[in-house]
Amino acid sequence: MFTGLVTAKGSVVTRAGRGPGMRLSLRAEFPSEAGDASEPLTVGESIAVDGCCLSVVAVLPQGFEVDCSAETVARTTLGQMEAGGVVNLERAVRAGDRLGGHLMTGHVDGVGELVDRRSVGEWVSMSFAIPQPLSRLVAGKGSIALNGVSLTVNEVIGERFDVMLIPVTLAATNLGSLVPGDRVNVEVDLIARYVARLIDGEGKSV
Repeated sequence: MFTGLVTAKGSVVTRAGRGPGMRLSLRAEFPSEAGDASEPLTVGESIAVDGCCLSVVAVLPQGFEVDCSAETVARTTLGQMEAGGVVNLERAVRAGDRLGGHLMTGHVDGVGELVDRRSVGEWVSMSFAIPQPLSRLVAGKGSIALNGVSLTVNEVIGERFDVMLIPVTLAATNLGSLVPGDRVNVEVDLIARYVARLIDGEGKSV
């Protein structure tokens, strides 16, 4: 599980085909104040890369490697990630950790697109478009994860929703560099996902 509080930004060093999927080599350094530096990464641990829960398959002197399945390549933005691309990173939450943000699984529900960005003082308002099946799972004042960042939805209009980003989020995550047309990984609130499943009935996909 994750909370959507990004602790580091990493960069893609290389990507290579591996079976039906691919392997990403990432450069990353976790700050000591996040409590991660005292616990080195280990092979097999889960880490959220732009909101996608992946397993560490190799630990490198200045980073790590992860394998992405064919499903991950096809259904998330990682499939188009090139060398030099910047990603948000969060290690899995530990029992006893302070829980900020909201609980997330790292299972991306779909991809959204930034359609509008405007400054509001030091803050930035962003409007995203998402596929219709996902829009019904997003609610005003509810939680949503974009590229693994926990955010609060301001307003939902049809298949678009708005969020407001504060300066620290703009600086500490890759959301600050987004421009209209850029795509992001979207994970809807976990509760909304199961409520929709119950409403639709066991035999109907959401």
